[in-house]
Formats: sequence, C-alpha cells, structure tokens
Amino acid sequence: MLEEITTPKHSSGAELLMMYKIGIAMQSTLRLDEILYVILTCVTAHEGMGFNRAMVFLVNEKDNILEGRIAIGPDTGEDAHRIWNYIQKEQKTLSELLSAYQDFRRRDNSHLNTLVKSIRLPLKKSSGILAKTVIEKKTFEIFTQESLRQIKKNDPVRALFNMDLFLSVPLIARNTVVGVMLVDNFFSKAPITADDTWKLSMFATQAALAIDNSKEFEKTLFLSNTDRLTELWNYGYFQHLLAEETKRAGRFNRSLSLLMLDIDKFKNFNDTYGHTTGDRLLQELALILKKTCRDVDWVARYGGEEFAVILPETNKEKAHASAERIRYTVEHTPFIFSKNEPPSRVTVSIGVASFPQDTTAKEFLVKYADKALYAAKSIGRNRVCMFSKELL
Repeated sequence: MLEEITTPKHSSGAELLMMYKIGIAMQSTLRLDEILYVILTCVTAHEGMGFNRAMVFLVNEKDNILEGRIAIGPDTGEDAHRIWNYIQKEQKTLSELLSAYQDFRRRDNSHLNTLVKSIRLPLKKSSGILAKTVIEKKTFEIFTQESLRQIKKNDPVRALFNMDLFLSVPLIARNTVVGVMLVDNFFSKAPITADDTWKLSMFATQAALAIDNSKEFEKTLFLSNTDRLTELWNYGYFQHLLAEETKRAGRFNRSLSLLMLDIDKFKNFNDTYGHTTGDRLLQELALILKKTCRDVDWVARYGGEEFAVILPETNKEKAHASAERIRYTVEHTPFIFSKNEPPSRVTVSIGVASFPQDTTAKEFLVKYADKALYAAKSIGRNRVCMFSKELL
C-alpha cells in the first residue's frame, strides 16, 4: 500500500555524513546538466533526503523568465513502488545512483521531466508561487490544507503537478536567485516537517553555488571550444566528445552513430555570392542542425563547409532516418540572402557510420563516415549514403 511507504529519517550524525557526501558529489563535476542531476538525486535518493519528486527551475535573466530544467521522480504510484522496491532490494548507494547520470541523460523522457522542461514562466507574481519564490527570495512551506488554499487553483504548481503539500525553495548564490527547487511526497504522502525544510534550505545554499559555478564554467567551456562563426562545437572538442561517446558506447554495449555532411557545390556558391554570404549560409545551416537534432546529440563544425553530428544511443537504421530528416529540411528551406535575389536552394550530402556495426574505433568511425559522405557526393549529391565495406 502507498500509505505504508515513509520518507527515511536520519540521526544527526547520519545527516552530517549525508551533507558531506552531497557536497563531495556536487564537486565531482562542473557541467550544469550533471550538477542538476546530482542535486535532484541527492534530494530524492533514499540515502539522501528521500523526497518523492524534485524539480529545478532556473532563472533566464535575458528573457526575465523561469525555465523548467530537470525533474526526477516516478510518474505513477506503480512506478514509485517499482523504483523504491528496486532501490531497497539493491541497496544502491548515493554514489551508485549518481553514476547512472548518463542513462538518465539518454532516457530523460518521463512525463514529469518532459512537463517540467516545457515550462516558461514570466517572472511576475501573477505567474504563481514559483515566480514569487524568486521575486521574494524566500521559501514557501505548504504543509497544510489551510496554507494550500492560499494558492490559486490555476497556479502551475497545482494545475500541472497536482501538488497537495510541498516546498518551494529559492536557490540563492551571491545574493542572487539563480533558480527554484520544488519538492513533494506525492506518492508516499509522508508529512513534510520543519526539519525537512531546514535540511533542504541548507542544501539549497550548496546547490545554488554549484549551479552558479557551473554556469561560469560552461561560459568558459563554450567560448574556448566553439567555432566563432557558427557557435557549434569546434574540431578539437568534437574529437574529445567522440572519444568519450565511443568509450561509453563500448562500456555499456550501446549503439553510436556519426554523420558527416557538407554543403553541395559550396565553392560555386561562394564564387557567385561572395564569402560573406557564404559565411551566412554556414550560420543558417548550423541553426538548422541545432533545431533538427536532439538535445543529446553533439553538433560540430568539422572544418570549412563540413559538419559532424554525433548520435548517442542510435543504431544505423535510426541514424539513416536522422540524416534523411536533416537532408530533407535543408533541401526545402529557402535561403534568402538579398532582397534583390530570389531565395537560394541549398542541398547537403551526408555520410553515416555506426558503432559497433561498422567499427569500434573512433578514428575509423570518422574515416568510414567520411568515405560514405564522398560516396554520396560522387553518385549525385543531395543524398544520404550509409557506410559499407564495399566503399573501402
């Protein structure tokens, strides 16, 4: 029965040890997505704070909105029982749960996570309690039905998440609110106590600083590893990413595919319209690739008019579908570069190679995708070509 599930309680010594472990865990990475996963794993893990569901929303200062970024928690009561029974049976430690981040990153399509990531709230009090948490820089403790009645029925917290009792905690770093953490015990119905609030508030201080540091790190990482013209990952970082993804695919026996593509007759385009217009075309193509590819894919400018896309967890058949979607989108996009000229039509050729079907070596994955690319160009351009041994 759901009523039988309770939130784990800790002695003071255990709580101090838990906080120490959480602090160490948050120092283990500077990547924002990983930091957010660490934070919510600590909040929901049995060895951590044990809340049923946890979500993080981050402040977008440029647009003055609050954006949903990540959520961890079961979608149904059945999911909750299955997950909690598994954790209890396997006795997973906090560090073991954290190590599952890459699996979460590949499979973060739960209803709860998808819903949270779709949220964009203007930062004004009329947007509800999440926005008020940012504006007023204070924690909202909804512990009773009386306190719940103070929140409007159309508040996103109630309307979207069907929350009864919950905590909405500001994430404050250097006196600036960087986001909000929202937690509840939706399935277990375990009461949220003043002690829970104290622990979560203490943790929120650590979490906010980790998020702030991560944002600064990612700004530096982006500036040093991106192509300035297209704002895609550059050649050097592409090589690093492909090495990491190849190792991960081998370790977990997963598929991995690589697309190599370039613009057909790009030299002719430059000769006709000039290099400045050619640069604009490269920028437009970069935008198409960003919009067409998944969040988990890595898009890079390989060099000149050639681009590369790393597709984690993608076998050869699915990679072909992704490549064909890119090719079709480019072909049917009118590129307007001058008011006095009709829209330009541009096409790309794409080569595909996959791990482990074609090779298990990073260097050969690039070589084989490149051979498939040039095969596509040699047989007429504007097409996708899959690598096969006949191309060697």
